Amino acid sequence: MAEILTRIMPNVMERIPELFTSLWQTVHMILVTGVISFLFGIVFAVILTVTRKGGIMENILCWTVLDKIINFFRSVPFIILIALLIPLTRIMVGTAIGVRGAIPPLIFGTAPFFTRQMESALAEIDRGSIEAALSMGSGPAGIIFRVYLKESIPGIIRGVTITIISLIGLTAMAGAVGGGGLGDFAIRYGYQRYQTDITVVTVIILILMVSLVQGLGNFLAKKASH
Repeated sequence: MAEILTRIMPNVMERIPELFTSLWQTVHMILVTGVISFLFGIVFAVILTVTRKGGIMENILCWTVLDKIINFFRSVPFIILIALLIPLTRIMVGTAIGVRGAIPPLIFGTAPFFTRQMESALAEIDRGSIEAALSMGSGPAGIIFRVYLKESIPGIIRGVTITIISLIGLTAMAGAVGGGGLGDFAIRYGYQRYQTDITVVTVIILILMVSLVQGLGNFLAKKASH
């Protein structure tokens, strides 16, 4: 088997340890960025939902400021965002390259996207459920946790799934500027050195990762809906 694989993809077989290192770097970026973006995204989405016009804590100024900030970061292409945040990234983590240097831009690129996904999920909550909670004397905190977040679990799971899939693509893009991970591995060897087998294997791994995340997300969302 090893001889067959060596004939089919010689460059990959020569760099198996580096391939696994790159895979771990990608997983590491996804986990760290995903957790931080999830926390920020949930908080920002709740703030946008409750402070919008007609919300339970209506505050148009707060809603407008946060909405514009999120729109700004969502509108900047990620590759440009990486360059734009280089000074801030160096202040935050001490470097603008490698896995550590890629995480801050990934957070700034992912958190606004996830916020919009969560905002959409929270917007699906029936207004009647909110009014019923208000009539029973529930305060803002009770409505947020017992109505908004509890009732929107399937939507939150779908939003998390979509965001992680998008994040996988962003980690690969970060490799274009030395961010590490599978993207960097594919660019350095597959693109710059014309080692096509490395590019193909990297793409297959990314497809498998996306398929795994999508399948798990669909399963959990289906379970949460029943």
